[in-house]
Amino acid sequence: MGRQSVYRWEAGKRVPREWLPYLEQVLALDLSGACGDNEGQFADTLTSVMLLGGTDVDRRQFFSASAAVGLAALDLPDAEAVTRRANRPGPVRVGMGEVTAIRTMTTTLGDAASELGGGHARHLAVRYLTVDVDRWLNGSWTQKVGRELFAATSELVHLIGWMARDEGNQGLSQKYHLFSYRLAAEAGENELAATALRGLAEQAIELGHIPTAVRLAEACEQRGRKLDNPKALAYYRNTFARASAADDDHTTAATMLTAAQTAIEHAPARPGQSWASHYSHGRWAHDSGMIHAKLGDLTAAEEHLHLALDIHGLDRKRTRAIVLADLGHVQLKRGNTAQALTTWNEFLDCAEGVHSVRITDGLTNISARLPRLPDVPAAEELRERIAARA
Repeated sequence: MGRQSVYRWEAGKRVPREWLPYLEQVLALDLSGACGDNEGQFADTLTSVMLLGGTDVDRRQFFSASAAVGLAALDLPDAEAVTRRANRPGPVRVGMGEVTAIRTMTTTLGDAASELGGGHARHLAVRYLTVDVDRWLNGSWTQKVGRELFAATSELVHLIGWMARDEGNQGLSQKYHLFSYRLAAEAGENELAATALRGLAEQAIELGHIPTAVRLAEACEQRGRKLDNPKALAYYRNTFARASAADDDHTTAATMLTAAQTAIEHAPARPGQSWASHYSHGRWAHDSGMIHAKLGDLTAAEEHLHLALDIHGLDRKRTRAIVLADLGHVQLKRGNTAQALTTWNEFLDCAEGVHSVRITDGLTNISARLPRLPDVPAAEELRERIAARA
């Protein structure tokens, strides 16, 4: 980039779209908001996400999560992103076979992560993105194939973001979810875009950025209204309910909880093909239970958590362990100490071999409560088992 280019950038006359991601990477700065509204995205999404993936693989940079990055998802997407790249010459001709390959790989990696935690195969997913998928994205494809290619890449990027979050790397996860949203929006895929917004909203809740979480969750639920998918509707409405409960807006939380239940009651039991279509009745029951707990209704919370475990069933070790940890906390708050200790022992059985920050947090939270519990054999056994895992 020459002196004249730098001058035009400083004067606000031109933005160096091709160079900006490299400048961000070298300087460790976020320059996405450096100019006016019409220049909000600078580099295209594909270039930016591949740079992020390369940084991730090489571990060259630490990213911190912020409310501003999350809200950046609400910027207008690049409506011409696919059109500009369609029918360009490239090193390989790409068709629906490559799109199917990305989706198959995403499903396979997602199944492994759901069972054993996001820390098991994330870097495999990142390398697949930055090597195979990158080559196809830079190949030659029609506009129709391009939209499917962007959508499939959005799903893979979303999975990587979920894996990073499950490892405890919140800043990196936030970046991936942001790019997942932009790719989905550029592909015109409402469900994928809403799901990415949901990921950002959930993360904002966990980080304590509550106003940001409410804004993202509301945008997610609004986008989801356009869909004819009851599981997706339940998924997004429960996210809005959780954000509202965190914001002490009990009225909105209760309204969204009821709307989510109405949607899930009309949903088929079998999972669909999309991420949101895998929102099972068990996951709905777990989410609803924790929202009820936040709202102070511990009886309804315990009922929903038992519903998740006993009736709808959760066959993934990681998911089942998380529900057991949550159930034990609710039982303890209700004064059922013996039941809580039994449930937490089941949690330890289920958590064996799972690498997830949610499991680590569960262990930490249980350990923090043990000193306050009666000195009974079940509590001592639990202390010994947790100490043996350290």
